Formats: sequence, C-alpha cells, structure tokens
Amino acid sequence: MLGLCDCNNFFVSCERVFNPSLEGRPVVVLSNNDGCVVSRSNEAKALGIKMGQPLYQIRDLVKRENVAVHSANYHLYGDMSHRVMTMLKENVEYIEIYSIDEAFLWFGGIPCEQLKEFGEKLARTIRKGTGIPVSIGISHTKTLAKIASKLCKKYPKLNSCCLMQRDEEIAKVLSTYPISDIWGIGRRHSKMLEGCYIRTAAQFYALSEEWIRNRMNINGVRTWRELHGTPCIEFNHQIADKQTITVSRSFAKELYEFDDIHETISTFASLAAEKLRQQHSLTRMLQVFILTNRHRDDRPQHYEGAAVHFPVPTDSSLEIVKAATTLLRKIYRKGYGYKKTGVTLGDISSATIIQGELFDTIDRPKHRMLMEAIDKINATQGHEAVRLVSQGSISDHSNRQYLSPQYTTKWEDIPLVKV
Repeated sequence: MLGLCDCNNFFVSCERVFNPSLEGRPVVVLSNNDGCVVSRSNEAKALGIKMGQPLYQIRDLVKRENVAVHSANYHLYGDMSHRVMTMLKENVEYIEIYSIDEAFLWFGGIPCEQLKEFGEKLARTIRKGTGIPVSIGISHTKTLAKIASKLCKKYPKLNSCCLMQRDEEIAKVLSTYPISDIWGIGRRHSKMLEGCYIRTAAQFYALSEEWIRNRMNINGVRTWRELHGTPCIEFNHQIADKQTITVSRSFAKELYEFDDIHETISTFASLAAEKLRQQHSLTRMLQVFILTNRHRDDRPQHYEGAAVHFPVPTDSSLEIVKAATTLLRKIYRKGYGYKKTGVTLGDISSATIIQGELFDTIDRPKHRMLMEAIDKINATQGHEAVRLVSQGSISDHSNRQYLSPQYTTKWEDIPLVKV
C-alpha cells in the first residue's frame, strides 16, 4: 500500500506555528512582490478568496473581514518542509518527496489492518513535532492515495488519515469525485471529458482502455489504470538530480541601472551554484536573461539572453558569477527598465567525473576548498552569511511588505520565550 502525506494549507500553517493568534482567522499568503494569493486558510476560502487572485482585487474584503495577509517567507517554509520530511523518514521505510508540502509514503511491512491507526498516529506525531497539520491518504496506487488525502481535508472525522482499501469503498468515493480533481488529468483533457458528459471519476473509471488511448495520451491510460488499482506511476525514493537549475525573479519596480541588475544576477548565479553543489554536480553551460515589463505598452521593450559553455565543468560560484557578469554586459541596454532577470545552469553532470583541460588556468582544488568553506559557514551561521562582493547589499528588489520573521533560519528572528 502507498500513502500521500499532504500538509494542509502549508504556507498558512507555517505562519500559524509561530503566531497562534492567526488560528481561526482568515489568512492568505501572497506570491513574489505581494502579487497573488498562493495559500489560503479554510476561513479565507469560505470568504470566496480564490487561489491566484490578485491582492488588489480583494483589498476591500481583506479590510472588511480582517484577513491576515503575509508575504511569502520561503526560508521559513523551506525549513519547516525539511522538518516534516525528516519526521516522515524516521517513521516510514521510504518516502518520495513530491513537492515542498507533499510526499508519497511506502508502508512496507505494515499489515493492512493496522494502516489506518498507523496513519492517524503519524499525523499526530508530525503535528506535535512541527506544528503542521497534515492529511494522509492510503490506497493501492499514487492516484488513489491522492484522492484519499483530499478526503481527509474535506472530512475532519477521518482524523487526518483516510484508508481506501476495499473495492466498494473506492467505488463509493469515485462516484462523486469530480473529474477535474483527478491527479494526472489536466485542464485540456478535463474540458474534453466534460464535453463527453464524463464528470466524475466513476464515469472515467467505467470507460474502456481503448477509448482512453484513442482520445488521451499515455498519461491518461496510466491514470485510468491507477484508478483500477494497478500501480503505473513508479515509486522513486531516490531524489533525482536536476538536469537544469534556474533562479529567476520579478521585481517590484523596474531596474534601470546596470549595478542594480548586476547585483541581482550575481546573487542568482551564486544561488544556482550553491544548489549545484548540494546535489554534487557540475555544469558546462550558463545562460543569463533579462526582460522588461511586457504589460507596459507605453515603455520600450527589450528581451535578450546569452549563454556560455565552460571548457571544464564547474561548480565554483567565483567562476559562474564571473561568467554571468560577462554575459550581462553583452545584453544590458541602458535606458530600459528591466522587470525580471534570471540565470540557468545546464549540461549538468556528476562531480565524481571531471574531464579536465590541458591548459586550464583555474586552480580548481583551491576553488573547491573555498566553496566547501563558504557552504559550511552559511549552513551553520545562516543563509548568505558569506557573500561575494559582486552581490552587493542583501536586497532582492522585491516587494514583501507583509513579511513575517524568519523564525527558524535567522538568529535575530528566533522567538523569545518568557518564563
């Protein structure tokens, strides 16, 4: 049997862990630059606030209903996610991390008749250890486990764990489950199926495999088989290395000066290099791009990118940032207001195999020792405790006026306990 552990309203739940006054109150968390709603409490959902809704559209509602608004605090959310995943690893044989707030679980060796009790206990353990409420769905396949986890959120009487094991139980759930909510059925196929008067999972379940194959891709067939209890989506507890690493962001206001953009590109390149080292990989390709605000027809537009290939694969922030600066100088145009920039690392390979170059001028062992020292300091003293000079001051030029403290990742933000 497989399970899915899904953190409830994760970003909101993280905010509530350190600010209990938010319990029972409508809360929303916003995207970059405080643009759109990306997480909502159940109370906010009840007010009709939709996922992805721009903040400016709900300002009157926020004020009238006393909705708590928070900017995205990704350092806090990432740390809380790590804590949840660590506890899951300690309690089940294998986990497959699916996203920042979801993980598939492998219940090897646990008798089926004990799974419901085990899931409820696991949910209580995570809530007690991290403060994050979770919903655990258990069934024969990943798709069915996804459905079961959603039922937990809808029905509190399930005590945070839903076990869908018997055929009659599964059939009852599928009879009312919307086709658009099935994992693996996208918006386009959902619209097509509804046009054929197929609106529930049970109706999709009742179709023939041939009908699915003729009208949908292989993923549609896999979803159909998974609903029938045949596992088709592999469980992979080993985290695969990323083949490309991209760090990009939009700004609250357009940036015109080269120095401001240079600091941003340097920071993004350094972050990408750090992620590269975390998975013990090297890169041969770096791409830098900059673009203006395409929504401003009254201003001149410019979009350009440039790439470079390294003669020797590297993970050195010094080498990558220097190359990013050279690329930026090629594509930057004075007089344009740039709204978004980013860097991408590609052609990634394992750091265990390095094809050198005869006339290499870089002291790579020295770079490697320096990067190891920087990573170690930043891991123990806080994110970006050591930065490159080209990164300038610690500013990301983003608008986050509702940002809460970084309770677990910044020394000065650690909560004080009065006894």
